[in-house]
Amino acid sequence: MKVIEDMSQQVVIHPMVKLQRHVQSLVESKIIKSNDSIWKIALLYGNEWQYWKKELLEFGFSMQDPVSELLAVEAWDEDS
Repeated sequence: MKVIEDMSQQVVIHPMVKLQRHVQSLVESKIIKSNDSIWKIALLYGNEWQYWKKELLEFGFSMQDPVSELLAVEAWDEDS
């Protein structure tokens, strides 16, 4: 008999991947442009922005970096 793997196991997605996906959808929807500065995201995140700004700074981004740099990250390794 074949054992069926439990489907309740969930893959944990890094919070920065969630941000990256949301920002990608904003670019695709033409709400922001990929060459806009990251700080423009702040206008869309309101009260949550302080958290995201801290995270972005910890990963070495500046608020003047273009959104395209955020979208170009392939892996969010916190040990780097």
